[in-house]
Amino acid sequence: MIITPTELPGAAVVELELREDERGFFARTFCRSEFEAAGLEPLVEQCNLSYNHRAGTLRGMHYQVEPAPEAKLVRCTRGAIVDVIVDMRPESPTYLRHVAVELTADNRRALYVPPLFAHGYLTLVDGAEVVYQVSAAYTPGTERGLRHDDPALGIDWPVPVSVVSEKDRSWALLGETAAAPAGGAA
Repeated sequence: MIITPTELPGAAVVELELREDERGFFARTFCRSEFEAAGLEPLVEQCNLSYNHRAGTLRGMHYQVEPAPEAKLVRCTRGAIVDVIVDMRPESPTYLRHVAVELTADNRRALYVPPLFAHGYLTLVDGAEVVYQVSAAYTPGTERGLRHDDPALGIDWPVPVSVVSEKDRSWALLGETAAAPAGGAA
């Protein structure tokens, strides 16, 4: 694996090192020791799969707080997405800054999302599928979120957002009182 830090400390792009021959290729997608050596949380508590019918579907921007913050390793296994993370660590010099990374089935890239980073993605094609490795089990009451269109974040989504859940549309804007919604799927 090739682990490349982003401009947000703790976040990284993970690319595969392909071992190719006439059959195709083989590559490791996760390695505990390589993650530890790069300073990334290596735990995998659960894995999730998300399928999206239409291009322009937005899922996010979610993060979890104590006592169950989650690190995530996100990979697009079918189609293409733009994955955006926002640093929500108040003491961080990059607090509220974001990074966007295009993840596709063809580029096979993954994005490591540290704990206390909001995460969301927008599908670029119909039928996009996304796999997440997550460091902690979902814990009701710890989820928080940001609006994808919050002007304070200045996220420039590459295609119009056409499908978004009521939960994700309902997050408070930064500066307003934020409260966790009553559960629901990502």
